[in-house]
Amino acid sequence: MYQVFRNILLWLLPVICAFNTQAQQPELDSCNITWTRQSRSSGESMPCGGGDIGLNVWVEKGELCCYLSRSGAFDEHNIMLKQGRLRVKLTPNPFENGTQFRQTLHLRQGYIDISGSKGPLQAKIRIWVDVFQPLIHVEVNSNQPVKATARYENWRTKDRLLSPGELLASSGYKGGTIPVTAYHDSITFHENQVLFCHRNRDDKLIFDFTVRQQGLNAIKSQLWNPQRGLTSGGAMWGSNMQAAGTATGKYLNTPYTAWQLQSRQAARNHTINVLLHIDTINWYQGLQQQIAAAAGSSFEKTQAWWQQYWDRSFIFIQKDTNTVEWQASRNYQLFRYMLGCNAYGAYPTKFNGGLFTYDPVFVNKNTPFSPDFRRWGGGTFTAQNQRLVYWPLLKSGDFDLMTAQFEFYRRALQNATARTRFYWGHAGASFTEQMENFGLPAASEYGWKRPADFDKGVEYNNWLEYEWDTVLEFCLMILDWERFSGHDISKYLPLIESCITFFDEHYQYLATLRGGAALDSNGHLVLYPGSAGETYKLAYNSATTIVGLHTVTSRLLELSIADSTRKKLQAFLQRIPPLSFRNMQGYTTISPAQSWQRINNQETPQLYPVFPYGMYGIGKPGLDTARNTWLYDTDAISRRSAVGWKQDNIFCARLGLTKEAAYYTLEKLKNSTNRFPAFWGPGFDWTPDHNQGGSGMIGLQEMLLQTDGKHIYLFPAWPPKWDVHFKLHAPYETTVEGILKDGKIVKLEVLPKEREKDVVVMLK
Repeated sequence: MYQVFRNILLWLLPVICAFNTQAQQPELDSCNITWTRQSRSSGESMPCGGGDIGLNVWVEKGELCCYLSRSGAFDEHNIMLKQGRLRVKLTPNPFENGTQFRQTLHLRQGYIDISGSKGPLQAKIRIWVDVFQPLIHVEVNSNQPVKATARYENWRTKDRLLSPGELLASSGYKGGTIPVTAYHDSITFHENQVLFCHRNRDDKLIFDFTVRQQGLNAIKSQLWNPQRGLTSGGAMWGSNMQAAGTATGKYLNTPYTAWQLQSRQAARNHTINVLLHIDTINWYQGLQQQIAAAAGSSFEKTQAWWQQYWDRSFIFIQKDTNTVEWQASRNYQLFRYMLGCNAYGAYPTKFNGGLFTYDPVFVNKNTPFSPDFRRWGGGTFTAQNQRLVYWPLLKSGDFDLMTAQFEFYRRALQNATARTRFYWGHAGASFTEQMENFGLPAASEYGWKRPADFDKGVEYNNWLEYEWDTVLEFCLMILDWERFSGHDISKYLPLIESCITFFDEHYQYLATLRGGAALDSNGHLVLYPGSAGETYKLAYNSATTIVGLHTVTSRLLELSIADSTRKKLQAFLQRIPPLSFRNMQGYTTISPAQSWQRINNQETPQLYPVFPYGMYGIGKPGLDTARNTWLYDTDAISRRSAVGWKQDNIFCARLGLTKEAAYYTLEKLKNSTNRFPAFWGPGFDWTPDHNQGGSGMIGLQEMLLQTDGKHIYLFPAWPPKWDVHFKLHAPYETTVEGILKDGKIVKLEVLPKEREKDVVVMLK
């Protein structure tokens, strides 16, 4: 369906944009990033991308450098590989030290341009990625003829054993004692092209190792394996360019080999193309077909796509550009740009750097590894981290970007249900908090030293044991996606229903193992052992599980579903136990669980009933109890922070605590300590820290607009002194655009018009 949508959009975008007033263009253009000094290293790179490709772009010592990344490029060990590095040098060189220099990221059009001059010689380079095909363009224009040398640089030229520290890039193998070999790529010249690929070794797949480790060989034929036959790579070629041999070098800690193309003769115009291709069948044939299709690449159509992307949604805080308020809204746009670069990826944007990681020594000096390295793995996905990348896309109206995350779970459903049936003999999908892209727990998290009699379906891990409920956030996200966009979610209903079924059947199964009764004396499930986040462990009736099950089940019942399903869900809803409460400093607060054995991390799951599940909030009963939890729960107070995946800014916005919401959101979205302002991190994860960006986006959105059913609450936690121009999305295919100036609303447009009656303005 989405391929069809993209094809239609391809032809309609220029027409759509021709009629767009583009009122936000000056505001968006003011967010462009311009550098007038060349970069010292990849740690000072700038993002560029489109479709499902991301580039780190920088100019160092007069040479253009780009790291190449594409969504889904996982090797045998589920390391997310860079597809190499592109380096371009001009001779004579207008970018040599001491020259005039300028590099700008143009958000509205989605490209980077670089200009330089030395004496009379002037040159411009434009770098852009086609949104509709996996093609990178580097276009060189100079006022005098120059020669261009394009180098494809690759550091995976021979097999080598990974060091223990490097295994963090695999995640599945981290902490293990099994030797892990990084296998070489294949690179060659072919008719003045450079072809490169990494073909996964089918006898060395982490899928096979994981299945064997977790005792699932008996049902291996039933399990989905996305790794087998996977080949990633591509081709580089250029106009007026020919093969010019190879060279060797070392960048930072990593030796590499370069395959060079060079101009046949000096010219004023050069075009260098890199096509990135991923396939599981006929890689070479598919590559050649895509190279042939590259002739139809259109900068105008890609520009039009980016224009409609920015017209969907925006938040511009109208303050002096030196203020943290303006920085926050500018960085909101920068991070949204980075998310848009993986609009159509086969896999979700990774929380730990997305498509824009770079040499890890600039993140942590104790990780002097190759550019492929990132902490917490490439093909391993962590639910509580991924959710913060995708929740803000509802209010920004980026509904097409969300399907990659939904498809991740839908594809893995087969394996999640098979493991449930095999281990425990009942129905339902058991999704763990941290799992590989094929839906099984990462081997390292499953546990290297498991007791022989420990439950085979449970991770032997102090942080992750019995943490099943994080998938419920994605179930709710799918339901919200339908409510916001009107999209059909019928293909996702089996996923949601299977997740609910697991909790119903599994906890009745566990109860009968302990005694004769499947339910407690009130007819409720006994949700033990469970987990409230990674923090409250061996929990009894976890708040996150209860509120997740209650919210998702109630929302399912609002849909048009079969009578048999409705009766089943209604009966299940009655079996969900109530939330627990506790007295803290003399006030009633939400308890993270009825009881627990230990505290293991620093999350605040007692406020998950506020966000993401929305049981408490503006206009809802019990708001005082939720506010008391923020104000008086000593656990919650001790964990407050704006770093990484912390979501205190979101809690405060949902609770209508304007001053606190503003403080934590500005802390989230202020300029990073890295050269590119939205390359936050590493926080708890890696740089760029997409958890910090995502939670910052959510907080700013929630300060402006919150919803409850059909109610739309405007400015529920917005400082009146902050002038703002915004456009956000609300449920039932609604958009709200407004301008607040000097504490007064000077523009408010709600579409469709009949939704105006549902708007409640809450300016104080």
